[in-house]
Amino acid sequence: MQKGKIGVSSDNLFPIIKKFLYSDHDIFLREIISNAVDATQKLRTLALRGEYVGDMASSKVSVAIDPIAKTITVSDNGIGMTAEEVEKFINQIAFSGAEEFLEKYKDDANAIIGHFGLGFYSSFMVSSQVEIISKSYREGATAIRWECDGSPEYILEESERAEVGTDIVMHINADSEEFLEKARISGILTKYCKFLQVPVVFGKKSTWKDGKEVDTEEDNQINDVAPAWTKKPVDLSVEDYDKFYHQLYPMAEDPLFHIHLNVDYPFNLTGILYFPKLKNTMEVQKNKIQLYSNQVFVTDSVEGIVPEFLTLLHGVLDSPDIPLNVSRSYLQSDSNVKKISGHITKKVSDRLSQLFTETREDFEAKWDDLRLFIEYGMLTEEKFYEKAVKFFLFKNVDGKYFTMDEYETLIKGEQTDKDKNLIYLYTNNPEEQFTFVQAAKNKGYDVLLMNNVLATPLINQLEQKFSDRRFVRVDSDVAEHLISKEDPKHELSWEEKNELSPIFKAVCPENKDYGFIVDFKDLGENGFPMMITRNEFMRRMKDMSSMQGGGGMSFYGDMPENLNLVVNTSHPLVKQIFEERDAVIGTELEKISGELKVKNLEKAEIEKEKKGKKDEEIPSEVKEMSEDIEKAITALKDDQKTKLTAFGKENKLAKQLVDLALLANGMLKGEDLDKFVKRSFELIK
Repeated sequence: MQKGKIGVSSDNLFPIIKKFLYSDHDIFLREIISNAVDATQKLRTLALRGEYVGDMASSKVSVAIDPIAKTITVSDNGIGMTAEEVEKFINQIAFSGAEEFLEKYKDDANAIIGHFGLGFYSSFMVSSQVEIISKSYREGATAIRWECDGSPEYILEESERAEVGTDIVMHINADSEEFLEKARISGILTKYCKFLQVPVVFGKKSTWKDGKEVDTEEDNQINDVAPAWTKKPVDLSVEDYDKFYHQLYPMAEDPLFHIHLNVDYPFNLTGILYFPKLKNTMEVQKNKIQLYSNQVFVTDSVEGIVPEFLTLLHGVLDSPDIPLNVSRSYLQSDSNVKKISGHITKKVSDRLSQLFTETREDFEAKWDDLRLFIEYGMLTEEKFYEKAVKFFLFKNVDGKYFTMDEYETLIKGEQTDKDKNLIYLYTNNPEEQFTFVQAAKNKGYDVLLMNNVLATPLINQLEQKFSDRRFVRVDSDVAEHLISKEDPKHELSWEEKNELSPIFKAVCPENKDYGFIVDFKDLGENGFPMMITRNEFMRRMKDMSSMQGGGGMSFYGDMPENLNLVVNTSHPLVKQIFEERDAVIGTELEKISGELKVKNLEKAEIEKEKKGKKDEEIPSEVKEMSEDIEKAITALKDDQKTKLTAFGKENKLAKQLVDLALLANGMLKGEDLDKFVKRSFELIK
């Protein structure tokens, strides 16, 4: 028996390894099993070279737990180790046997996993003691047993093992007894080892018999040693790809299509990426791309490793150039990972471009499911935008699809304003905005459907890239003013609007979420008497604020929405309200108007007298007179507003027209809707 000290630089290194080598302690099992697979692959390589004549057909890695002895044992029938190799590869921490083996057999070595030489020591994160029982493939080799309790001291002695291979026996410490549970180990194996190249066995398959679960004689193999991404695309059917997708995501819908990656220069990369059906929301489930290194699971948290928009895809990426490293930050900064990221972006955009070019009809049929992904990519990845702009599609309310160039040609004639800007009209809800959509179409305009969560940021991006294009939602103004063809005809003056707005303001609902600005426009006798429009800029700012959930634009989200109540001054019903106003309070209003004219004339005379003088040069009696006139004007305007407001509140027709506008926008509910219905009966009696 040999005793000694492990070659570490300090007695403090072992506790650090035990506690901090990996952030997730369950990775210990991945590392130990990976080493076992590695040992098996080494022996397969030697067998292919004729340097080992033993039977490799039954090669496997077995995992067993003993809750009573509190051990986990991982066994393989791989290459094994001699005492000298244990000294070299186990007792000297971080000296990687895999690296030396790769150099020697670089032309035909099979998928050697280990790169760092630290994987074995992950066992001490959960173990109070670890044993190695191993027998080398070398002729005449003697089995050995190595034992260590987590200190730098170890025991190495001869032992008994009938077959070539290695057993790693981990005596689980008190803090880690969760790993002695069958379900826990089964979950770890499924997570990390389900695609390893060597069969991994955990107990026996079970079946139900006489009302209870019993073991059969068949090994419970937990992995698929030849998953779809390791095969050639020519050997796989669409059904094979879909079957593998459901192997990865058992509860998912069928994917739209896939991309099979197979790159060997300037880096190695294989994998299959699937386009899932995405809902019209950003609450999509990310972390669906699984990252592997030689079929060993690395991570499914790929943000920062692949471009943000690619995290919406599902599937598998596998590259030996991706280090089996514990730190995501290391992965994110690794040069090979960055190259792989750029290549995947190119392959995805090329595949989409190919589908669009070769099978446009099918591409359009899938567009509603693809759109969110493509828009997300255009917003977050400039290189993807440059390619996607050629196959991005606009969809109009009639269900027709257009590329950007095609749509520009379609609308250039009718939807160019007087300033040579191309106006893209759109709706985010064709049912709620039906009236506005129809009004726009009646004028010969085309209306786009832009109804997903990314519509607002995408519109902003396109307007920034194309300064002569503007997007205008159909409910942001009346149809006549959506696209300015000429200077507007005469409208009411500000003073005239101010004298009329209190009538309609008085019957607008009071709501903490929105307020009303009353405006007056001549929409013709056949236009709607009143319409509610939404300011395009403010609505977009509120949309962006709600998406960002705070930050620099949060104050927009906190502001109540200002809606425009547009009153059609040419409509007979509106004229009727004006006539009723004149009949009820016209005399009083005329009197107030007369007095206002007088006071405004007096104010003008005072202003002439004050003109060109400093404040101290103006006589005090002139200042007092100016203040009295201002007070009188304010009082008259307040009186005017009070009378108009009182008239408006009592005018059923004004209230009815406002409620009709609210109803058309889906904003009339509850008690207000009930009152509207009852008032409707009264008015039609």
